[in-house]
Formats: sequence, structure tokens, C-alpha cells
Amino acid sequence: MRKYAARSGRREPEEDETYIPGRQFLSGVVDAVRTLGEQTAFIGNALASTVDAVRRYPGEVLRLIAVLGMGTGALAVIGGTVVIVGFLTLTTGALIAVQGYNTLSNVGIEALTGFLGAFLNVRFIVPATAGVALAATIGAGATAQLGAMRINEEIDALEAMAIRPITYLASTRIVAGVVAVIPIYTIAMLMGFLATRFGTTIVYGQSRGVYDHYFSSFLHPTDLLWSFTEALSMAAAVMAIHTYYGYNATGGPAGVGEAVGRAVRSSITAGVFILLTITLSVYGQSGNFHLSGG
Repeated sequence: MRKYAARSGRREPEEDETYIPGRQFLSGVVDAVRTLGEQTAFIGNALASTVDAVRRYPGEVLRLIAVLGMGTGALAVIGGTVVIVGFLTLTTGALIAVQGYNTLSNVGIEALTGFLGAFLNVRFIVPATAGVALAATIGAGATAQLGAMRINEEIDALEAMAIRPITYLASTRIVAGVVAVIPIYTIAMLMGFLATRFGTTIVYGQSRGVYDHYFSSFLHPTDLLWSFTEALSMAAAVMAIHTYYGYNATGGPAGVGEAVGRAVRSSITAGVFILLTITLSVYGQSGNFHLSGG
């Protein structure tokens, strides 16, 4: 065949490279480590430049706070992220009332529904719900916006004008996300409390005095502070991850959509990890509460 190919003037296809077992697996591991390193370097640079972003671009930070909190265009009419997060925590708080009252009434201790409202809302339900909502609202919006700027070469234009794009685009959004989450999370926590109380006292008819007694007995200010710490940590992680994927988006509009999907998946995973880590670090195995009479 080689002689025939030589006489006919055709080139014989080159033989495949020598097969090495595990090459594809090793190549995948190397690519994953490289991507992790790039992502770590980007997020570290963005977090380290937050102070510089506030000092150099205060107007941009204020604009982003308004956009992230209230939205733009038609979304601003209904309140943007504030209303979305508040509605989600409203439904989860109502679920605590429904499931908690019915479950406790089976063993005759439905009076402790107020304890569930103070315990579950603060430590687990509202932080987890807010983390998912932040990833799906302000996080996804940041990824789409930065991705559109990347494919339209607007980020390259910033570099040509000697503007540090990571500080101007990523660090400002991280600062704005952390600041905007404070009123958003406050409303989310209040909506969770109100929904649980409304469902228990109005729908199921429990005495308000009984509910308020157990609710106030097990609601500790330190738990609220740690809950806000969880929310701020998740907001910083969400914005850092989403800005990375938006900043490095490729492939046109389809690539931007893919970047948004990957960013939401990664940020939700990071948020759950942060919630689990802080909860275990603060409360440990005991739960840090004593359920007893007296």
C-alpha cells in the first residue's frame, strides 16, 4: 500500500501517536487543575482589589448597588431582587408552619412551633433560600452582563484605555453584592418570621401568646449575627464566581448562556458548602440550644 501510494503521488495518512494508557485521564486532570488555578487567581485578585474599587470607582459601586437591589427596566417595577428573595422566604416560612405544626401536633407538642420558627428560619432555611435566590438573580445577571461585554470586546476596550478591568468590573460587583445583600437579607428574614407566625396563629389558630413565648425564648441575637455572616459570605462567593465566568465567557451568545449555567451551578454548590462549614463551626454537634421545661 505504501509503494502504491508513493507511485500514485498520494500521501498515506500518518499513523496515530503511540497510545499511552491513562493519557486522556491525566490530560483532564491537568486541565481541571489549570482551570482551578486560573479561577483562584482571578477571585483572589478581585477580592484583593475591593478596597481599590471603592476608592477609585465609588459612583460605579453605588450604581451597581441600586441595580442589584432593585433591578432595571421592567424588573424595577416589582422591586427586583428584594421582592424575589422576600417571596421565596415567605413560602419557605409558610412551609415551616405547615409541616412543623402538623408534625408536632401528632405528639401533642404543637406549642413548640414557635421554637421551629426561631430555630429553622435563622440557622438553615432563610440562609439557604437566600443563597439560591442570589445565585439565580444578581449572580446570573452579572454573568450575562460581563459575558456580553466580553463577546462585544468592551472588556478589551477597557484594557486599551488603561483601566484595570478586574477591578472595575469584578471588584465593584463583589462590593455592591455584599452591601446590597444586607437590606435584602433583612427583608428575607422578616418575611420568613411573618409567614411562620401567620400560618401558625391565623391558619391553625394557635394562641399568639404561646407562639411568641417560644419564639422569643429560642431566638438568640447571636444566631441572627451568624446568619447575617453566612449571607454576606455567600453573597461574596456568588458574585466572585459569577464575575469570573462572565469575564471569561467565550463562544458568542450561546457561550454566555453556558457560562451562566455553569456559574449558577458552581455558586449554589459554594453557597451550600459555606452554609455547612459555618453552621458546623459555630454550632457543632450539639446545636447550641437546650429544650427543657422550667
